[in-house]
Amino acid sequence: MADERRISVVGVSGSPTHPSRTTVLVREVTEAFAAAVGGTATTVELAPLLGQLSLGPFRNSLGPDAIAALEAVEAADIVVVGSPAYRATYTGLFKLFFDHVGQYALVDKPIVLTATGGSERHALLVEHQMRPLFGFFQSLTLPLGIYASERDFTDYAVSSDDLRARIDTSIARTLPYIRTHIDPHAEELTVDFARPDAF
Repeated sequence: MADERRISVVGVSGSPTHPSRTTVLVREVTEAFAAAVGGTATTVELAPLLGQLSLGPFRNSLGPDAIAALEAVEAADIVVVGSPAYRATYTGLFKLFFDHVGQYALVDKPIVLTATGGSERHALLVEHQMRPLFGFFQSLTLPLGIYASERDFTDYAVSSDDLRARIDTSIARTLPYIRTHIDPHAEELTVDFARPDAF
């Protein structure tokens, strides 16, 4: 009997720098979602793809790694997106990447919105900038965005219990949709956040 296809969770970090707190957050959230659903986790960092994404205005002019990243996002069951706050919005690199995503490739796809910034005053980036972008794609953006400031990290690692709790809540709210829309055989899919090995 062939193995059943595993749910694919793909994260996209729109940070133009390395190391990056945004990439750390996106990877953390992507891996947590994948663990919760027994799926696979992949994180796409856009910084190394800048040169390939800027080769031309059309998708067929982009480099092979950029095209592979676009195809991975379009084929994913769940997409986790993240960007640092820059001039009150997401980065130009983040927008450039999603400018090349197929207009209907993300319809009804669960999108987990995340962002980072220097302080809490940038937290509305998720609601005022990111959510409308994925509204254009007709995606299912999850109600709870995940924002993290510098104080949520220590040496480029998540160190905030409050941030981890927000990630847990975002996962819990997503599981019913996964049960009914992504994997019809996953009626018994549950996550016990009290278990230390839940993630």
